[in-house]
Amino acid sequence: MPHAIVVEGLAKQFRRYHADRPQTLKEAFVRRWQHIRAGERFWALRDVSFDVEPGQLVGIVGSNGAGKSTLLRLIGGVGHPDKGNVKIQGRVAALLELGTGFHSELTGRENVFVSGVIAGLTRRQVTQRLDSIVAFSELEPFIDSPLRTYSTGMQMRLAFAIGVHTKPDVLLIDEVLAVGDLAFQQKCLARISQFKADNCAIVLVSHDLGQIRRLCDKALWLRCGRLLAQGEPEAVIEQYVAEMETETRRKTPTEWPVRTTPEGKELRVHENRFGSMELEIVSVRMFDRQGRPAIELRSGDPLHVEIDYSAPQRIEAPVFSVTISTEDGQACTDLSTAAAGVTLPMLEGEGRITLHFERLDLNGGRYYVDVGAYKQNWDYAYDCHWHSYSITVLPTDNKKGFLHPPHSWEFGDISHEPIQK
Repeated sequence: MPHAIVVEGLAKQFRRYHADRPQTLKEAFVRRWQHIRAGERFWALRDVSFDVEPGQLVGIVGSNGAGKSTLLRLIGGVGHPDKGNVKIQGRVAALLELGTGFHSELTGRENVFVSGVIAGLTRRQVTQRLDSIVAFSELEPFIDSPLRTYSTGMQMRLAFAIGVHTKPDVLLIDEVLAVGDLAFQQKCLARISQFKADNCAIVLVSHDLGQIRRLCDKALWLRCGRLLAQGEPEAVIEQYVAEMETETRRKTPTEWPVRTTPEGKELRVHENRFGSMELEIVSVRMFDRQGRPAIELRSGDPLHVEIDYSAPQRIEAPVFSVTISTEDGQACTDLSTAAAGVTLPMLEGEGRITLHFERLDLNGGRYYVDVGAYKQNWDYAYDCHWHSYSITVLPTDNKKGFLHPPHSWEFGDISHEPIQK
């Protein structure tokens, strides 16, 4: 059987411009054309070779700037390599930047037709698949509303739904599987598995190493544009993680103090604390409705999580997150400023950010509150505290599961108004 993708000696070069490059013709003239030309060139990819068989899922790992997205774009036909070549068998679908080509003033339905045609479908094919696309996106009530009224998550759902309905022979995925809530992510992963079973060759770029381990048949490790390793996912990931840990230890200042949580637990880098420390989470406190330290709460009570931070240098629009999970690591809720549509300003110095839970509808048990601060667009972590803060929820009655949301039962006759509540 012929390979679905063959990459041979692929190389791509880009220009790097001066940071003080003029932005307008007038500015260039006033500065006497200084810094208008590219200062130097750099290789985003160098001598990359591999192949992908039909029905094979290949994962690509590597730090930011390693060339992963550039590689996917060249495979997808976006741009031309400076050296080497790419051979593709069959139709290609690329989920590189969800929402590319969407128009904010068009409705969701109209954007489905526009994006479907851009993806290579005929108008008739889009019409035939429209109901399935809308159903997959779970946006039926909003499909005839202008796209400008959609949240970012809704736009990503719609874009993913369009992409997976093109029935490709080769599917390229660049960090887009964190779409929507957990249930929708599972639906996306199920569709990816279905493509794989149908003999579609899939190339996946992801920073989620657990996802690469679970899903992929082969992994590639890129560093500074070069392919350092390829083979079994577990073996490749072990090499990648080992180097990243060595690099982090080299970059992390040894003078960072060992901090202690209110429970007396020490926060130690590489154990229960991770990140570059450009922005440091200094302390985390939890309070109940009376403003007292929250060690125990009753199910349904409010909770306030207060995070103090310190940024010695300017940090542009960081993302803060709070995850509540069980003792065995199952996430009950995962909240962030980005998901809430909150864009933080440029931070410098000391400050505080607080998350207010109006009510914590968890069943009785012991839970961990994990906090983190990340670079804009989730590129990497500044400071994350993992399983270092715990809280006990006292049950209101004997219930199973994690959640205990407000609810009531209603009884009534089939042909009459409800008679009892």
